Amino acid sequence: MPTKFSRRDFGKYAGLGLLGASASGWLPAMAAQASEAQATADRKRKCILLWMSGGPSQMETFDPKEGHDNGGPTKAIETSVPGVKISEHLPQVAQVMQHLVPIRSMSTKEGDHTRATYFMHTGYLPQGPIRYPTVGSFLSKQLRDQTCDLPSFVSVNPFRAFSPAAYGPGFLGPSWSPLVVESAMTGDEDNRSVSFEVSNLKPADNVTAQQADSRLQLLASLEHDFLAKRPGGPGTSHVQSYEQAVRMMKSAAVKAFNLDGEDVVLRDAYGRNPFGQGCLLARRLIESGVSFVEVNLSGADGQGGGAGWDTHQENFDAVGSLCGVLDPAYATLINDLSQRGLLDDTLVVWMGEFGRTPKINENNGRDHWPNSWSTVLAGAGVKAGQVYGQTSADGMEIDDNPVSVQNLMATICHALHIDPETTNLSNVGRPIPLADHGSTVISDLLSGW
Repeated sequence: MPTKFSRRDFGKYAGLGLLGASASGWLPAMAAQASEAQATADRKRKCILLWMSGGPSQMETFDPKEGHDNGGPTKAIETSVPGVKISEHLPQVAQVMQHLVPIRSMSTKEGDHTRATYFMHTGYLPQGPIRYPTVGSFLSKQLRDQTCDLPSFVSVNPFRAFSPAAYGPGFLGPSWSPLVVESAMTGDEDNRSVSFEVSNLKPADNVTAQQADSRLQLLASLEHDFLAKRPGGPGTSHVQSYEQAVRMMKSAAVKAFNLDGEDVVLRDAYGRNPFGQGCLLARRLIESGVSFVEVNLSGADGQGGGAGWDTHQENFDAVGSLCGVLDPAYATLINDLSQRGLLDDTLVVWMGEFGRTPKINENNGRDHWPNSWSTVLAGAGVKAGQVYGQTSADGMEIDDNPVSVQNLMATICHALHIDPETTNLSNVGRPIPLADHGSTVISDLLSGW
């Protein structure tokens, strides 16, 4: 008897009268198969956002225009998907294209860093008194693994200067804030090492474990008395944040932040820089049960403390250097997730706040361009190995399948098995859906549609 079979198999054998006494062998197999399928359906998905602060040039990344004046000197190269070409600056990413879906037809009207960063992180434009939560907050609220001792949302090297509000939990409250992790560099250029530290995880050196526990008990008692007299959302959220911090302090899961145990060859493959090691950290955190990890790249050295993709001057040299950091990290992350069986349940999103002008300016640079630009999805059941949308030969217009921020958010939600119409109550008492009213899921990007 086979160990796996379809309903058609069951009907065939039943019709032939072959299930009689042997049904006891079939039924457990059927039950196990159904249980496995249900477990897969119930398993919550995860998300990694690779954020390119400053707005990456689509023509030097995923929508090259070789042969046109607007394309500049950038050449297009073949990928692992026949007929799909991307920039020569991403040779390793080209070899994992079978896992990716470049969206070449993103279009917004927001060419200002502050508004565009807020829009792409929340799915909403800043307006009135409503404080919209960042994507990591509202998605991790839906995806949170209750058994995980780590916070559900971790942000690695964020660059918040353009729009601090775009990185906060908004009306969801501080309990859904990201755990911010900054990288530290040691050694010289020939022997560089990157580490990640979470501040204040350990008591001060002169405080014993017993003393620390006593202080925590005192704090819990004071908070209990305070909430008894002043119940409400802010106080409860404050307590929850402290409880989560204490839980993490005492958990072995914090070892996920220590990369020393990783294979040296793999660490080298990601790149010995903050972004490359941040991508490796993202994989470790996803493995440990974290629901959403954002990793920022905004400097040619892989740092997260600038807006390197804002290439108004010498665009081609700058993007070439940035891609030198992006390419190995991005490709290795996709391969690593795939080989570990994590890619099917992990959505990897690559994007910035907008693209760059197709026309090259007098400083050999490209300026802000929200009209027609690119993002990329991978994993979590997206229909990989294709390109969605198309821009004109000069890159100035979208010729096919324009994609709005709202529709992208709805599609991201669906890829993560979340209903985009799920609402949260805002700070002014209005129910706010995860994806704005009128959003449409882009079915051509998702399997099973």
